[in-house]
Amino acid sequence: MNKSELIQAVVAEANLSQVQAAKVVDAVIGAIKQELAKGGEVALVGFGTFYVAQSAERKGRNPKTGEPLTIAATKTPKFRAGKPLKEAVNR
Repeated sequence: MNKSELIQAVVAEANLSQVQAAKVVDAVIGAIKQELAKGGEVALVGFGTFYVAQSAERKGRNPKTGEPLTIAATKTPKFRAGKPLKEAVNR
């Protein structure tokens, strides 16, 4: 399911117009993005939790030259599925 298909599902489920449903989907995605950008997390009971994981700085090698280099620390958005979502998927 892509974004436009998600919007169509919201239209059908919530009896909203296409424009209203698109605004709702964009608002939810935007709110999640904003919270993660601040380093926070978004917990949706019965669905799961969006959070930010940090990887530490580490040493690596250039594959072409074999020269050692330092790989910078990064932040990565992650999602941990809740129990009800896991159960729904495994039915």
